[in-house]
Amino acid sequence: MDDESPVTMANGRPAAAETAVRPDEVMFSPAVRNEQACRGSREAYARRAAAGRFARELSADAMAFIAERDSAYLATASADGQPYVQHRGGSPGFLSVLNDHTIAFLEYPGNRQFISIGHLAENERAFLFLMDYANARRLKLWGRAEVSSDPELIASLNASAGSRRIEHAIVFTVLAWDWNCSQHIPKLVPAGD
Repeated sequence: MDDESPVTMANGRPAAAETAVRPDEVMFSPAVRNEQACRGSREAYARRAAAGRFARELSADAMAFIAERDSAYLATASADGQPYVQHRGGSPGFLSVLNDHTIAFLEYPGNRQFISIGHLAENERAFLFLMDYANARRLKLWGRAEVSSDPELIASLNASAGSRRIEHAIVFTVLAWDWNCSQHIPKLVPAGD
């Protein structure tokens, strides 16, 4: 990662340059704001932003939701913008909330394509999409991610890994988050319930 776009300070908080950007500015680029204005939703989102409805710090409800997930989608993009979305999963709690800005999870051997970590080597921007089909809830998290081989972090996350081989961890720093509309989420209940 380059010196111009730091991920976090040693305490896990976003670096000062990151905190200067409001969460709604992370979520809504100028092109998105223009589309919102053209299609009639810009004023509503501006009011939500002014009221502090978009946040950087995870709420207790969001942290509990994250800790209960057994599945997540991690989106990354190459330096030239080629996107990629990869499923991640494990036992509930495989996503560890380290603090109100930071989430981490272990990476296990997979198909050996290394697309996500290759993207993160050149573009630390990332996105986590978390679904709860049974209760029609979803959480969107914008942020920056980095690959970590820190043995202490890996050991602290390893409690639920069992005997699986661990390659490294992904540390995700939240820059903005929002609950997504539940209107079109199909009601799916896990087979075991």
